[in-house]
Amino acid sequence: MNKYTLPDDRAGRCEIRPSGETSAASSRREFLKSSVAATAAIGTMASPGHAHTAGDDKLKVGLIGCGGRGTGAAIDALHADPRAEITALGDTFIDRIQGCLSSLLEDEEVSGRVAVNEDHQFVGFDAYKQVIDSGVDVVLLATSPHFRPQHLEYAIEKGKHCFVEKPVAVDVPGVLRVEQACKSAKEKSLSVVSGLCWRYDKGVQATMDKIANDSIGDIISIESTYNGFQIAHRGNNPDLSQMENQIRNWYHFAWLSGDHIVEQAVHSLDKSAWLLGDAHPLRAFGTGGRQQRVEKKYGNIYDHHTVFFEFPNDVKVFFTCRQQDNTTPRVDELVLGSEGQALILRNQIRGKETWKYRGPKPSMYRVEHEELFNSIRNSDPINDGHHMCNSTLMGILGRNCTYTGQEITWDQLMQSTERLGPEDYQWGDVSVAPVAIPGITQFS
Repeated sequence: MNKYTLPDDRAGRCEIRPSGETSAASSRREFLKSSVAATAAIGTMASPGHAHTAGDDKLKVGLIGCGGRGTGAAIDALHADPRAEITALGDTFIDRIQGCLSSLLEDEEVSGRVAVNEDHQFVGFDAYKQVIDSGVDVVLLATSPHFRPQHLEYAIEKGKHCFVEKPVAVDVPGVLRVEQACKSAKEKSLSVVSGLCWRYDKGVQATMDKIANDSIGDIISIESTYNGFQIAHRGNNPDLSQMENQIRNWYHFAWLSGDHIVEQAVHSLDKSAWLLGDAHPLRAFGTGGRQQRVEKKYGNIYDHHTVFFEFPNDVKVFFTCRQQDNTTPRVDELVLGSEGQALILRNQIRGKETWKYRGPKPSMYRVEHEELFNSIRNSDPINDGHHMCNSTLMGILGRNCTYTGQEITWDQLMQSTERLGPEDYQWGDVSVAPVAIPGITQFS
């Protein structure tokens, strides 16, 4: 049974026809039209200067996770809304907070709205609670993905609007917690904007709109790639606990990152799902392993994955991702239709007409925050919950296929009770699961 129904992420704007009223391909096109229109509509709203929130006109923002991505999100948030201010920072490590604060203050355009007193710099595993309880209106969640479910749950419980970096979890139980939190956010009229930033890119939106309007006919298959280079390792300090060393090198441990098919390549999986009406695959199988990342310091993640996803109506997504140095990079989706093809990130169509997007290209990282703040000030909440959960689950499905070497169905995936990581977070030794071996590692 399909656990995720096609969403109505902005009430009244995304109408999905019941099955049987139209063909599957037509349904996908109608959904794609609606989702693109709903996303684009936010950008045409009145600027924050034409709306206000109850009480204080300022919006206080708290950042949880002060690494590079979190710092960038905070800067984008301040640029997105001239009456937003950063008032609280939280991280596992004080040096991350200090580095983030320094970067915020170096940006002369926004430094005047950085109001983080020393007593609002929170350190440790419970820092997220202290940030959320510090009187902020908006929370930016940018820690390593393992911690996302508990952070979002608490933020929504406390009535905060949220920017949620991708992915939303590293295992199925975590995604289900996020799903419930997003349902609660909708009931409370809270905005939840995802860090799946291509959803907010004007060129990608326009390309999706062309496909939705039948520019290449029915989608037959999608070739999706996220092939790049290795992620830096920060080194192991023998004077630190294994917990600290692992968190400082979180990308290399599946319990913290989900592996790069979940953490990074979720962007590509999300675009494929978007093209197919944000449905989920029926099943998948694949292969993967480690060829360059073979040293013990690289934890237990793979450096390449190839997964074949089967969607309803025999539509296939052929997906590969790679993080290997001295290799050819490629990141895009080639969409093959019955009457043409499209390249999503190149914003090109070759079908009934030849087309390329040539409109404005503002930073999608900035736009996602502009839309978050507009939604708050205009009392028109955004809820990206469905697609950010669905796409994260696609990554988890792909990882389980490559780790085990088995074909796994969506229904089997949704029964998974595997929880990655320790039950308690303490500064001490943390065991590392062995590197998965297809044919030996079991799906659970």
